[in-house]
Amino acid sequence: MRIDLLTREYPPEVYGGAGVHVEYLARDLRRAADVRVHCWGADRGEPGVSAHRVPDTLAAANPALQTMGIDLGMAAACAGTDVVHSHTWYANLAGHVAKLLYGVPHVTTTHSLEPLRPWKAEQLGGGYALSSWCERTALLGADAVIAVSAGMRRDVLTLYPDVDPDRVQVVHNGIDTTEYSPDPATDVVRSYGVDPARPIVLFVGRITRQKGLPYLLRAARGFAPDAQLVLLAGAPDTPEIAAEVTALVEELRGVRSGVVWIEQMLHRTQVVQFLSAATVFVCPSIYEPMGIVNLEAMACQTAVVATATGGIPEVVADTETGLLVPIVAGLDGTPTDPERFVRDMAQRVNVVLTDPAQARAFGEAGRRRAVDYFSWSAIAEQTIELYRSLG
Repeated sequence: MRIDLLTREYPPEVYGGAGVHVEYLARDLRRAADVRVHCWGADRGEPGVSAHRVPDTLAAANPALQTMGIDLGMAAACAGTDVVHSHTWYANLAGHVAKLLYGVPHVTTTHSLEPLRPWKAEQLGGGYALSSWCERTALLGADAVIAVSAGMRRDVLTLYPDVDPDRVQVVHNGIDTTEYSPDPATDVVRSYGVDPARPIVLFVGRITRQKGLPYLLRAARGFAPDAQLVLLAGAPDTPEIAAEVTALVEELRGVRSGVVWIEQMLHRTQVVQFLSAATVFVCPSIYEPMGIVNLEAMACQTAVVATATGGIPEVVADTETGLLVPIVAGLDGTPTDPERFVRDMAQRVNVVLTDPAQARAFGEAGRRRAVDYFSWSAIAEQTIELYRSLG
């Protein structure tokens, strides 16, 4: 069987959970099938991986229109495939067109949904209508829709009621617990000015409305005084949110020490060391279909405090592997009571910071949960069985 995976992100150009998902899914699927990957950006040296770029005629076009141009090239390159599998709206149109062109099944994995990310209108302008159209068209026409959590499945069926529920299957994101495992070294952490002897609150993620970083920065004003806040945060979606985060970081540095912001993308082994050194990992997302980064922290044996939204409660077991922060959100995902959300986040982080024994217990339970329930081999097996069912 030949499988063509369609994605924006693929190593080394990975900035989010969807890219991580495709990287490991491709690796494990190759044990049972001929896997071709079509991605964006610079040429890759990896066999079976083709990179696609914006057509010259669209060089000055809206980013969403550029995406559609890339997708048409990706679809053309799928000739000879048995199944196409697209990931996120950035590749959905490619999968849909390939299905129509070659008469093959199209599977799409929903890592997020455009109607739940209205802030993207800041980033795409009128292109947000195009991104929404690409996603809707693909989901309605797909032979199978994979939701990365039960919460995501509910969202798909709520937002797209014309999608047949029998075509929507839950297959969770996974984690490589060999690569993501506790690292006792501290050389990388120290090299960035972080003191491993002091408690560390860690955030890892892109600077986007979805990830909720401004709420974390406001909550940090109330963290235990000896705690450090370390942000592995870059790739801002818009100049506006970049400016907001910069102002909040500077304000926070004026009232507490140990605020370290690392904007460049670190190598995976460096991130693992930060995850391992952290006392608590915080995921303040206001929208998160699942959140691979929580699994990464758990696999590194670190306690997690995360928003009780989307698929996060399926990953982070409240009071067992960490603590969940309740959220009551409006239609756009924004907390209806942001001050309470910030207070609750600070309170739960402080519970972990002030009880080292509990923090260790959360971390040990998180590692066990990651190993027992979220292996990539099991996820690849479920996915290829789905492909075969469509034959």
